[in-house]
Amino acid sequence: MSTAARTTWLRELIRKPYFWGVVAILALLLLNVLKDPNYLALTVNPTNGNLVGNVVDILRASAPILMIAVGMSLVIATGGIDLSVGSVMAVSGAVAMVFMKDAGQSGSLGVALGAIGLALLVSAILGVVNGVLVAYVGLQPFISTLIMMLAGRGIAKVITEGQNTSASNESFRWIANGFMFGLPVVFLIAIVIVIIVGLVVRRSALGLMIEAIGINPKASRMAGIKPSGLLMTVYILSAVLAGVAGIMSVGTVMTVDVSRTGYQMELDAILAVVIGGASLAGGKFSIGGAVVGALLIATLDKTIVFLGISSSATPAFKAIVIVVLCLLQSDRVRGWFVQRRRPPIVRPEPLPAEPKKQEVPA
Repeated sequence: MSTAARTTWLRELIRKPYFWGVVAILALLLLNVLKDPNYLALTVNPTNGNLVGNVVDILRASAPILMIAVGMSLVIATGGIDLSVGSVMAVSGAVAMVFMKDAGQSGSLGVALGAIGLALLVSAILGVVNGVLVAYVGLQPFISTLIMMLAGRGIAKVITEGQNTSASNESFRWIANGFMFGLPVVFLIAIVIVIIVGLVVRRSALGLMIEAIGINPKASRMAGIKPSGLLMTVYILSAVLAGVAGIMSVGTVMTVDVSRTGYQMELDAILAVVIGGASLAGGKFSIGGAVVGALLIATLDKTIVFLGISSSATPAFKAIVIVVLCLLQSDRVRGWFVQRRRPPIVRPEPLPAEPKKQEVPA
């Protein structure tokens, strides 16, 4: 690769929003390494052969964020937003815990699969409600999903009778705490789901139609695209993925806390999507960028805990990192630095004008 081609490739890479997300992840990991040189060390548990370390913990923590970030990417690409993903996580976890508690049989795989299926079914129904309100009733997505965000917590409290509910099922616990090929099962499941969704939306016309709705709904309708069906699809998918995230979250401790499960996760999902380069105005999304954003949010959360930052200062620290990252993604901000680096343009002085010849009268 020639120097000019390498320079062009580097410039194009820097312009990618997810590039700065990767840089931020590396910077946070470096910050942790400076405090503890063994932070990135991975060890093998001699009893089961699983990998153990801080990186593994980050991968496990990123799985629920990956789920809601991917669903949020598709919703935002249509020009909408889904504020109900955190509440849907709580409902999904509540349904799963109550089902397993009533069913008993702590080691039964069938009970675990039944709990997962019922939780995802209820999540899909909540997605249908969001989709109907947006696509057919015509409410603003912000208002529709805000209603579900408030109602979802109430539904979860009704399901659990207002109490933190615990259950015991080793098959269900294995989903969140188990290992496969030395890696957390929950992370592998999240990656498989992300790959499937990415292939479906990018290897078919679905992704282009979703972006077309976000760019111009009227023009897309004139081109033969039916926005109502696509809007229903993305809101149902977002809710189902939020339900998967809820199962992952409660499976870690086998307890659902209605007030804490999924709390403010919708904000993390939106941040992950924006970090990945999606436009909140719609018409643009990146599944790979959402993955980078989710990994950054998980790394940032673990870094805050590792550095011992107080809970009162945590939001400020998190906000500073996100603001700096968004500034680095801005073309205008990068343009200021480029202009400062350019050497001043030296313009040649104009040549003196020749004196006009006086005409001699005849």
